Amino acid sequence: MTEVLFYHLTAHPLAKALPALLEKCLERKWKVVVQAAAPERVAALDDALWTYADESFLPHGAEADGADETVWLTTSDRNPNGAAVRVLVDGAAPPDLGAYERALIMFDGHDPDAVDAARAQWKALKEAGHALTYWRQDDDGRWRKQA
Repeated sequence: MTEVLFYHLTAHPLAKALPALLEKCLERKWKVVVQAAAPERVAALDDALWTYADESFLPHGAEADGADETVWLTTSDRNPNGAAVRVLVDGAAPPDLGAYERALIMFDGHDPDAVDAARAQWKALKEAGHALTYWRQDDDGRWRKQA
């Protein structure tokens, strides 16, 4: 089964927290698909990954680019770059996670609907037999394992 990690955003927004997690995946030589629920979010993440730090470069692409980069941004359930890691944001519906080593579900802790959706995903994925862990940001934005 796939290891599924839930990331509860409380201190920093997605555009600030996501790049650090993507960098860790790339350090491990993992390709990643980031799936958002809306094209507008894909465009915003695309912009954020280009500008999040002056000293870093995160190779990525989106469906509009037509290239299957190391990090792929999409709204679909496709895996065009053969990714080992699937990141789901904004309540994007998970595809069959059996094709992935890891899935990261990132949700906004300040949005009650996002928290409810994450709880529902937790329940469904636990029932499906996936190994789940829950991470929450501390006040400085560092991830702390809670469960």
